[in-house]
Amino acid sequence: MSIPQYLRQISLKVGNDQKALDLSDLRIRFSIRRGDLKTPNSADIRIYNVSDATAQLIRKEFERIVLQAGYAGNFGVIFDGTIKQVRRGRESQTDTYLDITAADGDSAYNFAVMNTSLAAGSTPDDQLQAALKAMASRGISMGQGMTLSTNKLPRGKVMFGMVRDYLDVLGKTQDASWSFQDGQLTFIPNTGYLPGEAVVVTSATGMIGLPEQTQNGITVRMLLNPSVKIGRRLQIDNASIQQLRYGLSLGDQPANEMAQTTVKLDSDGFYRSIVVNHSGDSRGNEWYTDVICLSIDATIPLSLLNRPETPGSVGSIGPVKPYG
Repeated sequence: MSIPQYLRQISLKVGNDQKALDLSDLRIRFSIRRGDLKTPNSADIRIYNVSDATAQLIRKEFERIVLQAGYAGNFGVIFDGTIKQVRRGRESQTDTYLDITAADGDSAYNFAVMNTSLAAGSTPDDQLQAALKAMASRGISMGQGMTLSTNKLPRGKVMFGMVRDYLDVLGKTQDASWSFQDGQLTFIPNTGYLPGEAVVVTSATGMIGLPEQTQNGITVRMLLNPSVKIGRRLQIDNASIQQLRYGLSLGDQPANEMAQTTVKLDSDGFYRSIVVNHSGDSRGNEWYTDVICLSIDATIPLSLLNRPETPGSVGSIGPVKPYG
């Protein structure tokens, strides 16, 4: 997909189930942080010259905030979450501001618990549905996902505890990463990507500067693009990527080998986004999307296979638990 980026657009709405306010006409600055980690996404949004009455309404009554941004022909949601903190301040004698800090899915992450049991013969999808049922009251529904295996448990399973812990186990057994994206649970295969056409990233479609290969992945900056989602494919010309400099000392060899495996260049130029940060100013120059992505066929190096905290890794063999 290749859509020229011009004619900025922005929409900011805050509210609750009964009413909402549209603050799109005011000056808005924002910084949105999104990743494929289970840690909830977050946003810092600054709104200028809000009236005292509106500020009090947002502080006391409103819970949800939805920010949309982009360009004509490529406009969409870049953050949908709950308001966690509201602060007022002043930048100058004439300009006041209202700062809103928000999070996406933090209520489900911190407080959703499971207290159920599954009969013998249950599948991974049954476990996923049980987790979704436990998070429904926290505003979480199923988003884009993957086809889970159909393996059946030979006996019943008791599920009691934090939902996030069971999602961790389900992610490891299905070799997938899970996260909350705009109020929805997303499952992405560690060796795959979300369905849909790849976002073409070139100078003609808004790429700023040149992509760079780092130890964290391929980093690229572009004009704000709401089509770039966590787990979606990007198509980048490998010839434009500035390659990582490897160390020459003997001690650098393990790091070099890891980089060659995890942050290598894809032979076809297709990459999966794992971090998507948006920043902008509706009346300023800043209007960017910063992405960290990995090759579609990147693999986990052997040195990480015994690290249970790494999504998709395999932990050491522990004692057998006879009661599940």
